[in-house]
Order: sequence, then C-alpha cells, then structure tokens
Amino acid sequence: MSAGQVLSNHIALITGASRGIGHAIAIRLAEEGAIVWGMGRVEATLTELASETGGSSLVADLSDDASVWSALERLTDDIGRAPDIVVNSAGVFGLSSCATESVLAFDESLSVNLRGTFLVVRSLLPGMLDRRKGLIVNIGSVSGRKAYRGNAAYSASKFGLRGFHEVLLEEIRGTGVRATLVEPAATDTALWDGMDPDNDPALPNRSQMMQPGDVAEAVAFVATRPNSVSIPLMQIEPA
Repeated sequence: MSAGQVLSNHIALITGASRGIGHAIAIRLAEEGAIVWGMGRVEATLTELASETGGSSLVADLSDDASVWSALERLTDDIGRAPDIVVNSAGVFGLSSCATESVLAFDESLSVNLRGTFLVVRSLLPGMLDRRKGLIVNIGSVSGRKAYRGNAAYSASKFGLRGFHEVLLEEIRGTGVRATLVEPAATDTALWDGMDPDNDPALPNRSQMMQPGDVAEAVAFVATRPNSVSIPLMQIEPA
C-alpha cells in the first residue's frame, strides 16, 4: 500500500469540521486516503472542505437532537453502514469562574462538548458493534484531567467526557470496536480569539500553544494503527 493511503476506502466522520482542530483532522485523514464526511454548523466552510478532501459534508448542530439524528441518518443511508472512523471534535470553550459563569454558557458547554459526543456515539456505535470493527476518537482536553481557575463549564464537560469514554472502553472491550481519548494541551484555535491570552499572564501565550495540525497528527497516528492495536488514551503537549 502506497504512503498516504493507509486509510484507503475507510469512511471517516469528523464533527466540528468547519474549523480548528476538526478541520485539520479532516484534511489529515483525507491525506491518509480516508473518505471524509465533515460535520459542522457552517455550510459554506464544509462545502469548501468537501471540495478539498473529495469527501462529503453534513450540516448539523450538536445541541439539537433532531439535527444530529437527521444528519447521521443521511450518512448511514448514503454509505449503507456505520463509518469506519468517528472523530468527535466539535466543541465550545469559554472562561468564567464558578461564581460568575452563566447558566446558559454552562449548559451550552455540556450540550456540545459532552452530550453532543454521546448523541453521535449512541447513533453510530450499534452499527459498529454489528460489524465488529470501527474506531471512535474523542477529543478531550488537559482540562479533563486537571483543574484550572476560571474553567468551570469547560472542565465539567471534559471531565464528563473522560468518564463517558472510560465507560465506553469497558463496554466495547472484546467487540472489535476501538476507542481513543486524545487529550491535547492548550491549542491555538479561533476559540481563543476573544480572550487575548497573549496579554493575560494567567493564560498560555498563543505562540507556546499546540497547533491544530499537531492534534491532527495524533489522530492520524491512532487511526492508522492495525485493528489489533488499541490506544485507550493519548495525552499530547508541546515538546
């Protein structure tokens, strides 16, 4: 098999593919030969991505159950089965303390970062179990294992994701389906734009953050391992 085609004929669904980490993952897996379905809220960006990767797009809002079910039904109807790879990369991020965080922002974080991942897994896992193969990659965060001031909602969602992932690992053991939780350190995406971290001593400088492509490389590494190899957890940080 030629270099760059390890995932030839593998169908990969990437949520949050409109921008940032999800967008980088979609491009990287396409380079490995995957047939990429990018899922997100921004149709124009997804259309551009599909043109770049030769794949397809699904417009959906992970905070809207009906939107998610409809998009994933379209996917499985089109390909006739569950995808080979599912990457749950969609997420929202904000900074606020336990004393000042709004209920709306807290609920949004849980809805997209945690509940959205559950909806995707709940929809597609049965088909993977029927096929006795498949890979689920959940994009967590260093904030899912370490507490940071002003990170109440985001940490709650990512700690919750880690718990959900660990239960998933127990339930798929021996089924042929694999799952990996990738926990990157702070990554320089547009989610930081409104926070000006370079001028806040309490936050990491953007030049010292990881890049979306770094996370994409980690996901590509996981996705290109043999089916006999499982990587339950991958923690990545700047060298």
